This record gives sequence, C-alpha cells and structure tokens, in this order.
Amino acid sequence: MLNALGPPCLSTIVRCNNMDKFIHIRSRKFPILPGEKEELVNEGMYGKALAEYLQAKLTERGYSAPFIACEDWGWWVELNTAPFTFGVCIYCGPETGGPLDLFCTDGATGPRKWIWRRFRFLDTTPWAEKLHGDLVSIFRADSEIEILSTSLDSPFPEENNSEPDAAGNSRPPRR
Repeated sequence: MLNALGPPCLSTIVRCNNMDKFIHIRSRKFPILPGEKEELVNEGMYGKALAEYLQAKLTERGYSAPFIACEDWGWWVELNTAPFTFGVCIYCGPETGGPLDLFCTDGATGPRKWIWRRFRFLDTTPWAEKLHGDLVSIFRADSEIEILSTSLDSPFPEENNSEPDAAGNSRPPRR
C-alpha cells in the first residue's frame, strides 16, 4: 500500500529505479481518457490508459496489481509481489497532438532497500530486472505499441537544460 508520502517515485526524481532503465513507448492505444484531466495532480501527467493496460497484463503474468493511482509525477501501478513497496511508474511526455510519449520504469528506489521486519538490506535487483523484462515483453507482443527505447537513463530534462527566470537565475523548464 502507499504510505503517507505516496509511492517511492517523486516529482523531483530524475532516476527512479535501480536499473536506470526507462522504457519509452508510443501508441494510439493509450489516449487521454474521458475525465482523466480532472484526476491529474499536475497538468499533462497523463497515462491512465497505460496504467489500466499494465494492471491487466501484469495480472495475467502472475503479478498482484491491486490498484493504480495518479500522483504528481504521473501514474503508479501497485505491485504486491515484492517484500517492499514496488510497482510501475508511468510518466508522460509533452502533448504533441499525436499519440502520447509514455515512459515507464520499476518503482524500486534503489538497488538495496532497508526492510525493518527483517532488520537488513534487501537486494531489489531481481524484482526490478524481472519487471523490466516483463514490461518489454508485454509491449513487444502488442503490434499497436511502438517501443522507442528500452534503456533510457531518464525521460526528464537535465538540470542544465534549465530556463533563466526574470532575474537571470537558472530554473527547471516548465512541464
């Protein structure tokens, strides 16, 4: 379940997963859904159709995917198949008038996660690698989905791509 802070991916994270692999896809199969705009925490963070699709496809593959949620950074597909908070983070690129550019990655916050009930660190890599492979397989099996990349370091602009503010100070680009 989500904690009070939400899933482990936050709006300020540039590299969300321990694999540093984002999958970039494009498909008319994942349009902006009716009423989705009203659910968004931040403008333009679409991806509900992809979240619903992945919830169903991952369930078919044996994952427990009890819910999806909209967060400030995008969409979250909760997975209860790991002994730590885990899921799929879905981000949306800018609207261009065509199919949305969507990015997804695992929600592991790093290669190791402290587990209090076991009082030790747990290697998250096996779960992250399996999920990444399953996501790529799901996308490759669907002829309506175009995979643009399976190994992006980050879908977000680097801080050096910032815009100057009125005082000439650097600030992140608007989304």
